[in-house]
Amino acid sequence: MRMRMCQLMTGLAAFVSALAMAQPGRSQSLSSDVPGAVVFERILVKVNGEVISQGDLEEAQVEAFRGRAVPQSEAALRQAVQELTPQLITLTVDNLLLVQRGREMGYDLTDEQFDEIVDGIKVENGFDDAQLAAGLSVDGMTMADLRQVVEEQMLIQQVQQIEVNRRISMTGFEAREYYEENLEEFTPPPTVTLREILIAAPEGGGTLDQAVRMTAEAVHGRVAGGEDFAGVAAEMSDAASKDSGGLVGPIELGDLAEGVRARVEDLEVGQVSTLERTPAGYHMLQLASRTDPEPADFDEIRDSIVDSVFESRRLGALEDYLASLREAAIIEWNDETLQSLFEEYVKTRAAGL
Repeated sequence: MRMRMCQLMTGLAAFVSALAMAQPGRSQSLSSDVPGAVVFERILVKVNGEVISQGDLEEAQVEAFRGRAVPQSEAALRQAVQELTPQLITLTVDNLLLVQRGREMGYDLTDEQFDEIVDGIKVENGFDDAQLAAGLSVDGMTMADLRQVVEEQMLIQQVQQIEVNRRISMTGFEAREYYEENLEEFTPPPTVTLREILIAAPEGGGTLDQAVRMTAEAVHGRVAGGEDFAGVAAEMSDAASKDSGGLVGPIELGDLAEGVRARVEDLEVGQVSTLERTPAGYHMLQLASRTDPEPADFDEIRDSIVDSVFESRRLGALEDYLASLREAAIIEWNDETLQSLFEEYVKTRAAGL
Protein backbone atom coordinates (compact mmCIF):
# COMPACT_ATOMS: atom_id res chain seq x y z
CA MET A 1 0.00 0.00 0.00
CA ARG A 2 1.24 3.47 -0.80
CA MET A 3 0.37 6.72 0.96
CA ARG A 4 -3.00 8.01 -0.20
CA MET A 5 -3.22 11.42 -1.85
CA CYS A 6 -4.24 14.70 -0.34
CA GLN A 7 -7.67 16.12 -1.07
CA LEU A 8 -6.24 18.66 -3.47
CA MET A 9 -5.57 15.79 -5.89
CA THR A 10 -8.99 14.15 -5.77
CA GLY A 11 -9.92 15.60 -9.16
CA LEU A 12 -7.07 13.72 -10.81
CA ALA A 13 -7.86 10.61 -8.80
CA ALA A 14 -11.46 10.71 -9.97
CA PHE A 15 -10.36 11.15 -13.56
CA VAL A 16 -7.94 8.23 -13.47
CA SER A 17 -10.57 6.14 -11.72
CA ALA A 18 -13.08 6.97 -14.43
CA LEU A 19 -10.63 5.79 -17.06
CA ALA A 20 -10.13 2.55 -15.17
CA MET A 21 -13.88 1.91 -14.80
CA ALA A 22 -14.19 1.84 -18.56
CA GLN A 23 -11.82 -1.15 -18.77
CA PRO A 24 -13.09 -4.75 -18.70
CA GLY A 25 -11.86 -7.65 -16.63
CA ARG A 26 -12.40 -6.41 -13.08
CA SER A 27 -12.34 -8.71 -10.09
CA GLN A 28 -14.74 -8.23 -7.17
CA SER A 29 -13.88 -7.96 -3.48
CA LEU A 30 -15.71 -6.96 -0.29
CA SER A 31 -14.79 -3.69 1.42
CA SER A 32 -13.89 -3.99 5.10
CA ASP A 33 -14.63 -0.29 5.65
CA VAL A 34 -18.30 -0.30 4.68
CA PRO A 35 -20.21 -3.45 5.65
CA GLY A 36 -21.97 -4.98 2.68
CA ALA A 37 -20.32 -2.64 0.15
CA VAL A 38 -18.86 -4.12 -3.01
CA VAL A 39 -15.65 -2.64 -4.46
CA PHE A 40 -14.53 -3.48 -7.99
CA GLU A 41 -10.73 -3.62 -8.09
CA ARG A 42 -9.09 -4.64 -11.32
CA ILE A 43 -6.01 -6.82 -10.90
CA LEU A 44 -3.24 -5.63 -13.22
CA VAL A 45 -0.45 -8.03 -12.31
CA LYS A 46 0.54 -10.57 -9.69
CA VAL A 47 4.14 -10.57 -8.49
CA ASN A 48 5.01 -13.80 -6.71
CA GLY A 49 1.33 -14.09 -5.89
CA GLU A 50 0.92 -10.56 -4.52
CA VAL A 51 -1.52 -8.33 -6.37
CA ILE A 52 -0.91 -4.93 -7.89
CA SER A 53 -4.34 -3.50 -8.56
CA GLN A 54 -5.74 -0.69 -10.63
CA GLY A 55 -6.08 1.26 -7.40
CA ASP A 56 -2.36 0.88 -6.69
CA LEU A 57 -1.50 2.27 -10.12
CA GLU A 58 -4.00 5.11 -9.70
CA GLU A 59 -2.41 6.10 -6.40
CA ALA A 60 1.03 6.08 -8.02
CA GLN A 61 -0.27 8.19 -10.91
CA VAL A 62 -1.83 10.74 -8.59
CA GLU A 63 1.23 10.84 -6.33
CA ALA A 64 3.39 11.57 -9.37
CA PHE A 65 1.48 14.82 -9.84
CA ARG A 66 1.91 15.96 -6.25
CA GLY A 67 3.54 19.39 -6.34
CA ARG A 68 3.17 19.68 -10.12
CA ALA A 69 0.83 21.80 -12.15
CA VAL A 70 -2.00 19.49 -13.17
CA PRO A 71 -3.01 19.88 -16.83
CA GLN A 72 -6.33 21.67 -17.10
CA SER A 73 -7.81 19.98 -20.15
CA GLU A 74 -8.93 16.36 -20.13
CA ALA A 75 -6.88 15.62 -23.26
CA ALA A 76 -3.68 17.07 -21.75
CA LEU A 77 -4.29 15.23 -18.48
CA ARG A 78 -4.88 11.96 -20.29
CA GLN A 79 -1.66 12.44 -22.26
CA ALA A 80 0.34 13.24 -19.13
CA VAL A 81 -0.97 10.16 -17.34
CA GLN A 82 -0.20 7.94 -20.33
CA GLU A 83 3.36 9.25 -20.53
CA LEU A 84 4.02 8.54 -16.85
CA THR A 85 2.38 5.13 -16.72
CA PRO A 86 5.33 3.00 -18.04
CA GLN A 87 7.65 4.45 -15.41
CA LEU A 88 5.09 4.13 -12.63
CA ILE A 89 4.04 0.53 -13.29
CA THR A 90 7.72 -0.43 -13.44
CA LEU A 91 8.44 1.38 -10.19
CA THR A 92 5.45 -0.29 -8.53
CA VAL A 93 6.55 -3.78 -9.60
CA ASP A 94 10.19 -3.18 -8.66
CA ASN A 95 9.28 -1.79 -5.24
CA LEU A 96 7.12 -4.81 -4.51
CA LEU A 97 10.00 -7.10 -5.47
CA LEU A 98 12.30 -5.20 -3.09
CA VAL A 99 9.73 -5.39 -0.29
CA GLN A 100 9.37 -9.13 -0.84
CA ARG A 101 13.14 -9.55 -0.79
CA GLY A 102 13.36 -7.58 2.44
CA ARG A 103 10.86 -9.88 4.07
CA GLU A 104 12.82 -12.91 2.85
CA MET A 105 15.93 -11.46 4.49
CA GLY A 106 14.09 -11.13 7.77
CA TYR A 107 13.87 -7.36 7.99
CA ASP A 108 10.93 -5.76 9.77
CA LEU A 109 9.96 -2.51 11.43
CA THR A 110 10.09 -2.69 15.20
CA ASP A 111 7.63 -0.89 17.44
CA GLU A 112 10.46 1.29 18.74
CA GLN A 113 11.47 2.31 15.22
CA PHE A 114 7.90 3.12 14.23
CA ASP A 115 7.29 5.12 17.41
CA GLU A 116 10.46 7.14 16.70
CA ILE A 117 9.29 7.90 13.17
CA VAL A 118 5.81 8.89 14.36
CA ASP A 119 7.32 11.17 17.00
CA GLY A 120 9.40 12.81 14.26
CA ILE A 121 6.32 13.37 12.12
CA LYS A 122 4.49 14.95 15.04
CA VAL A 123 7.39 17.24 15.93
CA GLU A 124 7.94 18.33 12.33
CA ASN A 125 4.27 19.19 11.85
CA GLY A 126 3.47 20.39 15.37
CA PHE A 127 0.86 17.61 15.80
CA ASP A 128 -0.35 15.81 18.86
CA ASP A 129 -1.75 12.27 18.60
CA ALA A 130 -5.28 13.45 17.78
CA GLN A 131 -4.09 15.88 15.10
CA LEU A 132 -1.94 13.21 13.47
CA ALA A 133 -4.86 10.80 13.39
CA ALA A 134 -7.07 13.51 11.91
CA GLY A 135 -4.46 14.32 9.26
CA LEU A 136 -4.17 10.67 8.28
CA SER A 137 -7.94 10.41 8.14
CA VAL A 138 -8.09 13.22 5.59
CA ASP A 139 -5.97 11.05 3.30
CA GLY A 140 -8.09 7.99 4.08
CA MET A 141 -5.41 6.41 6.26
CA THR A 142 -5.11 4.90 9.70
CA MET A 143 -2.05 4.43 11.88
CA ALA A 144 -1.90 0.83 10.62
CA ASP A 145 -1.80 2.12 7.04
CA LEU A 146 0.98 4.54 7.97
CA ARG A 147 2.96 1.74 9.57
CA GLN A 148 2.65 -0.37 6.43
CA VAL A 149 3.85 2.50 4.24
CA VAL A 150 6.80 3.20 6.54
CA GLU A 151 7.72 -0.47 6.76
CA GLU A 152 7.66 -0.90 2.98
CA GLN A 153 9.92 2.12 2.52
CA MET A 154 12.28 0.81 5.18
CA LEU A 155 12.44 -2.62 3.52
CA ILE A 156 13.20 -1.04 0.14
CA GLN A 157 15.98 1.10 1.61
CA GLN A 158 17.51 -1.73 3.63
CA VAL A 159 17.60 -4.14 0.70
CA GLN A 160 19.20 -1.51 -1.53
CA GLN A 161 21.74 -0.66 1.17
CA ILE A 162 22.75 -4.28 1.93
CA GLU A 163 22.41 -5.89 -1.48
CA VAL A 164 23.54 -3.02 -3.70
CA ASN A 165 25.15 0.01 -2.06
CA ARG A 166 27.56 -1.84 0.23
CA ARG A 167 29.00 -3.72 -2.72
CA ILE A 168 30.04 -0.54 -4.54
CA SER A 169 33.33 1.23 -3.93
CA MET A 170 35.02 4.31 -5.30
CA THR A 171 38.65 4.99 -4.39
CA GLY A 172 40.61 8.21 -4.61
CA PHE A 173 42.79 6.63 -7.29
CA GLU A 174 39.71 5.80 -9.36
CA ALA A 175 38.46 9.36 -8.91
CA ARG A 176 41.77 10.76 -10.19
CA GLU A 177 41.69 8.34 -13.13
CA TYR A 178 38.13 9.38 -14.00
CA TYR A 179 39.13 13.06 -13.76
CA GLU A 180 42.07 12.68 -16.13
CA GLU A 181 40.05 10.69 -18.66
CA ASN A 182 37.17 13.21 -18.65
CA LEU A 183 38.86 16.59 -18.34
CA GLU A 184 36.32 18.22 -20.64
CA GLU A 185 33.61 17.41 -18.10
CA PHE A 186 35.41 19.55 -15.51
CA THR A 187 36.45 22.38 -17.79
CA PRO A 188 34.14 25.41 -18.10
CA PRO A 189 33.14 26.13 -21.69
CA PRO A 190 35.08 28.79 -23.59
CA THR A 191 33.44 32.20 -23.84
CA VAL A 192 33.80 34.95 -26.41
CA THR A 193 33.05 38.64 -26.46
CA LEU A 194 32.24 39.97 -29.91
CA ARG A 195 31.63 43.25 -31.64
CA GLU A 196 29.26 43.43 -34.59
CA ILE A 197 28.28 45.75 -37.37
CA LEU A 198 25.05 45.26 -39.31
CA ILE A 199 24.29 47.19 -42.47
CA ALA A 200 20.57 46.62 -42.86
CA ALA A 201 19.30 45.53 -46.28
CA PRO A 202 15.94 44.27 -47.51
CA GLU A 203 15.73 40.73 -48.78
CA GLY A 204 15.21 40.17 -52.48
CA GLY A 205 18.29 41.74 -54.06
CA GLY A 206 17.94 44.39 -56.76
CA THR A 207 19.58 47.74 -57.22
CA LEU A 208 19.04 48.84 -53.61
CA ASP A 209 20.71 45.72 -52.30
CA GLN A 210 23.69 46.28 -54.55
CA ALA A 211 24.10 49.79 -53.18
CA VAL A 212 23.86 48.55 -49.59
CA ARG A 213 26.39 45.86 -50.31
CA MET A 214 28.85 48.42 -51.62
CA THR A 215 28.43 50.40 -48.40
CA ALA A 216 28.88 47.25 -46.30
CA GLU A 217 32.03 46.31 -48.22
CA ALA A 218 33.44 49.77 -47.64
CA VAL A 219 32.70 49.51 -43.90
CA HIS A 220 34.23 46.04 -43.78
CA GLY A 221 37.34 47.37 -45.50
CA ARG A 222 37.69 50.07 -42.84
CA VAL A 223 37.56 47.70 -39.85
CA ALA A 224 39.57 44.96 -41.57
CA GLY A 225 42.18 47.58 -42.32
CA GLY A 226 42.61 48.37 -38.65
CA GLU A 227 40.17 51.24 -37.96
CA ASP A 228 38.59 51.09 -34.49
CA PHE A 229 35.73 48.60 -34.74
CA ALA A 230 33.75 50.10 -31.86
CA GLY A 231 33.90 53.56 -33.38
CA VAL A 232 32.83 52.38 -36.81
CA ALA A 233 30.00 50.34 -35.24
CA ALA A 234 28.73 53.40 -33.36
CA GLU A 235 28.83 55.38 -36.61
CA MET A 236 27.54 52.90 -39.19
CA SER A 237 25.82 49.88 -37.60
CA ASP A 238 22.06 49.32 -37.73
CA ALA A 239 22.20 46.69 -34.98
CA ALA A 240 20.75 47.34 -31.52
CA SER A 241 24.26 47.01 -30.14
CA LYS A 242 25.57 50.13 -31.94
CA ASP A 243 25.30 52.31 -28.81
CA SER A 244 27.79 50.02 -27.06
CA GLY A 245 30.14 49.98 -30.04
CA GLY A 246 28.62 46.73 -31.30
CA LEU A 247 29.49 44.83 -28.11
CA VAL A 248 27.93 41.37 -27.74
CA GLY A 249 28.72 39.08 -24.83
CA PRO A 250 30.50 37.57 -23.15
CA ILE A 251 28.70 34.44 -24.34
CA GLU A 252 29.58 30.76 -24.32
CA LEU A 253 30.95 29.72 -27.68
CA GLY A 254 28.61 26.75 -27.75
CA ASP A 255 25.57 29.01 -27.31
CA LEU A 256 26.24 30.89 -30.55
CA ALA A 257 24.22 30.02 -33.61
CA GLU A 258 26.09 27.48 -35.68
CA GLY A 259 26.73 29.91 -38.52
CA VAL A 260 28.07 32.60 -36.20
CA ARG A 261 30.21 30.11 -34.30
CA ALA A 262 31.79 28.90 -37.53
CA ARG A 263 32.74 32.48 -38.42
CA VAL A 264 34.40 33.35 -35.11
CA GLU A 265 35.79 30.20 -33.49
CA ASP A 266 39.06 30.35 -35.47
CA LEU A 267 39.54 34.12 -35.24
CA GLU A 268 42.38 35.65 -33.28
CA VAL A 269 41.52 38.38 -30.79
CA GLY A 270 41.07 41.64 -32.70
CA GLN A 271 40.57 39.88 -36.02
CA VAL A 272 37.52 40.68 -38.16
CA SER A 273 35.34 38.04 -39.79
CA THR A 274 34.29 37.88 -43.39
CA LEU A 275 31.30 39.91 -44.53
CA GLU A 276 28.17 37.78 -44.57
CA ARG A 277 24.73 38.35 -46.06
CA THR A 278 22.01 37.53 -43.52
CA PRO A 279 18.23 37.96 -43.68
CA ALA A 280 18.68 41.27 -41.82
CA GLY A 281 21.44 42.61 -44.03
CA TYR A 282 25.22 42.55 -44.24
CA HIS A 283 26.95 41.45 -41.07
CA MET A 284 30.54 41.48 -39.82
CA LEU A 285 32.05 40.46 -36.49
CA GLN A 286 35.20 41.11 -34.53
CA LEU A 287 36.52 38.82 -31.79
CA ALA A 288 37.05 41.25 -28.91
CA SER A 289 38.18 38.66 -26.35
CA ARG A 290 38.13 34.97 -25.65
CA THR A 291 38.51 32.83 -22.51
CA ASP A 292 39.77 29.26 -22.61
CA PRO A 293 39.33 28.11 -19.00
CA GLU A 294 41.51 25.50 -17.34
CA PRO A 295 39.98 22.36 -15.79
CA ALA A 296 38.84 22.70 -12.20
CA ASP A 297 41.46 21.69 -9.64
CA PHE A 298 41.11 17.99 -8.83
CA ASP A 299 41.44 18.44 -5.07
CA GLU A 300 38.56 20.90 -5.06
CA ILE A 301 36.15 18.56 -6.87
CA ARG A 302 37.40 15.18 -5.70
CA ASP A 303 34.45 14.58 -3.37
CA SER A 304 31.91 15.52 -6.03
CA ILE A 305 33.58 13.13 -8.50
CA VAL A 306 33.44 10.32 -5.95
CA ASP A 307 29.76 11.03 -5.26
CA SER A 308 28.85 11.30 -8.94
CA VAL A 309 30.66 8.15 -10.06
CA PHE A 310 29.42 6.22 -7.04
CA GLU A 311 25.83 7.19 -7.85
CA SER A 312 26.27 6.18 -11.48
CA ARG A 313 27.63 2.80 -10.42
CA ARG A 314 24.89 2.42 -7.83
CA LEU A 315 22.16 2.99 -10.40
CA GLY A 316 23.75 0.47 -12.75
CA ALA A 317 24.14 -2.08 -9.98
CA LEU A 318 20.58 -1.49 -8.79
CA GLU A 319 19.25 -2.04 -12.30
CA ASP A 320 21.20 -5.32 -12.53
CA TYR A 321 19.88 -6.36 -9.12
CA LEU A 322 16.29 -5.57 -10.05
CA ALA A 323 16.73 -7.50 -13.29
CA SER A 324 17.79 -10.53 -11.27
CA LEU A 325 14.74 -10.18 -9.01
CA ARG A 326 12.45 -9.90 -12.03
CA GLU A 327 14.01 -12.94 -13.66
CA ALA A 328 13.55 -15.03 -10.52
CA ALA A 329 10.00 -13.79 -9.88
CA ILE A 330 6.73 -15.19 -11.12
CA ILE A 331 5.09 -12.18 -12.76
CA GLU A 332 1.59 -12.83 -14.10
CA TRP A 333 0.12 -10.00 -16.17
CA ASN A 334 -3.58 -9.43 -16.57
CA ASP A 335 -3.09 -6.48 -18.92
CA GLU A 336 -1.08 -7.04 -22.11
CA THR A 337 -0.76 -3.31 -22.81
CA LEU A 338 0.78 -2.64 -19.40
CA GLN A 339 3.03 -5.66 -19.79
CA SER A 340 4.36 -4.28 -23.08
CA LEU A 341 4.87 -0.83 -21.53
CA PHE A 342 6.69 -2.40 -18.58
CA GLU A 343 8.99 -4.53 -20.72
CA GLU A 344 9.83 -1.69 -23.10
CA TYR A 345 10.52 0.75 -20.25
CA VAL A 346 12.79 -1.74 -18.48
CA LYS A 347 14.72 -2.33 -21.70
CA THR A 348 15.06 1.39 -22.42
CA ARG A 349 16.13 2.24 -18.87
CA ALA A 350 18.77 -0.48 -18.80
CA ALA A 351 20.17 0.70 -22.13
CA GLY A 352 20.53 4.22 -20.77
CA LEU A 353 22.73 3.22 -17.82
